[in-house]
Amino acid sequence: MSRSIEGVTNWMHLFRWIVKLIRDDYGVDEKILTRTAVLETDCGLSIEQVEEVLDIVADSFAIRFPQGTLDEVLKLEELCLLAAWLKGMFKRPDFISDGFEAKCRAMNASAGA
Repeated sequence: MSRSIEGVTNWMHLFRWIVKLIRDDYGVDEKILTRTAVLETDCGLSIEQVEEVLDIVADSFAIRFPQGTLDEVLKLEELCLLAAWLKGMFKRPDFISDGFEAKCRAMNASAGA
């Protein structure tokens, strides 16, 4: 399930990588895939498809999303920022709770400051 991440060196590249993944694998029009797009309602992804996206991102970037990620992440930008933080490419996203942060750090040594 892992995909090439060649050239993904910052959170903006990661955002673009996730947009291409959703566009290519799930046929979502790229015009819909904006930063504020809600993964399920705006993008039209089912919960199972969102979970598949999380699995692909996790496998490809060698990160782990804790249980409850979909309670913290609703928008495309949030998914991107969380993944970038877990990979050590970005600061801790403001939208995540303290308890979720602790779970993330316990599972991902590379989680940024």
